[in-house]
Amino acid sequence: MIGCPAGHAARHRSSGGRHYKTREKIVARIGVIAAKRRVTSCLRWTVTDNEDGTPVLAWHFDTGVLKAEAVVDGWYALLTSVPADQADAGQTLIHYKGQGAVERRYHDFKGPLAVAPVFVQHNRRVAALIQVICLALLVFCLIERQVRRALGPEQTMSGLYPDNRRVRPTGRMVFYHLGELTLRIGNITDPPTVQITRGVQLHLLDLLDTDIGQTRWPQT
Repeated sequence: MIGCPAGHAARHRSSGGRHYKTREKIVARIGVIAAKRRVTSCLRWTVTDNEDGTPVLAWHFDTGVLKAEAVVDGWYALLTSVPADQADAGQTLIHYKGQGAVERRYHDFKGPLAVAPVFVQHNRRVAALIQVICLALLVFCLIERQVRRALGPEQTMSGLYPDNRRVRPTGRMVFYHLGELTLRIGNITDPPTVQITRGVQLHLLDLLDTDIGQTRWPQT
C-alpha cells in the first residue's frame, strides 16, 4: 500500500503486493526507480507498517530541492587555469565557446586534408611530418578566413551549392570548386592560362585577391 500527499501522483498497486511484501524489497525498488528517473536528490519517502503488518509507503518531492535546482537550471561551472586578471567570466566563456572552431580544424585535418597514418622511424621525422601537416592546415584555414573576410559582415555567398542558396563558404567548398580549375600548357609565344569554367570559380579567385590576369574563359 502507498500513501502520498494530495496533489502528487502515486502508483500504489505494488507496495504490499505479492512482489513487494517486505520493507527490504520496497526500499530496493524505490532505489532503482529513483536512480532510473533521476529523482534521488528530491524524492522523500517513508515505509511504515499498518495494523495487519502490511508495509505502507508514503512519498513526496522536496519542493525546496526542486526550487533550488530550478534557480541554477541552465547554468554550469567552468574551471580554467587562466588568471582572473587576464580574463573575466565573460571572456572565459567566450574562450570556452571558441573550442568548437578548434575541434572543427581536427575534422578538417581528418577530412578535406585526407591525412593518412604514416609510420616513421625517428622522432625528427615525426616532428617534420607534423610541421608539414600543420602548415597545410594553416593554409587551409587562411584561405577560408580570407574568403569570408572579403565577403564582408554577412560572410555568405551563393553558387557553392546546386540550389544556389547563400551559405558561409568553408575551406572544403573553396578547394572543391577551385580544384576543378585546369591549366592549359602554353609555349614561348602563348603563355599558359588557367581555364575557368564557372562563375563561382572566378568569384572565389577574386575574393582571394588572386592575380587572374593570365586566366581566360574557354572559347565556345
